Amino acid sequence: MRVLITGAAGFIGQITAKALLDDDRYTEVVLTDIVKPPVPAGVSHPERARCIQADLGKPDEVAAVVGDGQDLDSVLLLHGIMSSGAEANFELGYRVNVDATLAVMNLVAKTKPGVRVLYASSEAVYGRPVPKTRPVTEDDIPCPEMSYGCQKIICETYLNDYTRRGLLNGFALRFPTISVRPGAPSAAISSFLSGIIREPLAGKPCLVPLSDRDWRHWMSSPKTLVANLLVVLQLPRESLPLHRRAVNMPGFAVTIQQMLDALEAVGGKEAVALVEEREVPEIQSTLYSWADDFDNSLALSLGMKQDTSFVDSVRDYMATIEAGK
Repeated sequence: MRVLITGAAGFIGQITAKALLDDDRYTEVVLTDIVKPPVPAGVSHPERARCIQADLGKPDEVAAVVGDGQDLDSVLLLHGIMSSGAEANFELGYRVNVDATLAVMNLVAKTKPGVRVLYASSEAVYGRPVPKTRPVTEDDIPCPEMSYGCQKIICETYLNDYTRRGLLNGFALRFPTISVRPGAPSAAISSFLSGIIREPLAGKPCLVPLSDRDWRHWMSSPKTLVANLLVVLQLPRESLPLHRRAVNMPGFAVTIQQMLDALEAVGGKEAVALVEEREVPEIQSTLYSWADDFDNSLALSLGMKQDTSFVDSVRDYMATIEAGK
């Protein structure tokens, strides 16, 4: 099977590529990004990777990535400008998050109708009013409050229609916040949800823009997210109605206090001492607009799984860091 991953130089792209290059079922994994993606270190089949630098905003470069499409089995659309980046630069957000996404969808639909497409959407499609007395489900109406969420729901709508018409076999996967991410902080407003662990464990300070330790957020570990992507790569087309392809990916609610407890359990009190809790007024409204409880039942019924312990997520992160040394 041949798989194309866009946004493959990013963290999720790299760990997904590693999983596919360790799996004997995938004969070629095409990695593309605005910079040339590396082949993940230590994979079982590095010879099966093909790395292409491409700007998906340019039709000729999209064509070079997709090729004739005849041997393409699946596409994972993971590229994008993150939340605060898309909000700060309106035109860039739409160009990357919408135009480039639709360019790939259109070309693969034309070259190989019915190809499987996994689209990385986001829980940011939900805005106020979000339920606070029950979990959010796929039946709740998306009403995003940021350009990023608007861009995601636009692409979900295209994916639904293309799938209904038989042009694609699409799955719109609404990701939770992924924590703990290694590397530098991202442009996402939620970046501190990895920074609260990553920076102190590296001996660096971290600002948490909240003083409310009961504030909670819906999260998944990277390990669990990738396992669930592999499940979706094998789902039958009829797993979902052809005009409703969105799935809230499994996650679990974690409070600031639980994050700090996990940090102390792994890094000790000296790590917790590096965390500064200080409200940043200009983002308080956004932080409290996010849904913090989702119904996982649809995703679980499709064979996905969820995390249950943030301490385990932190330990998984530390194991990843150690393995990379």
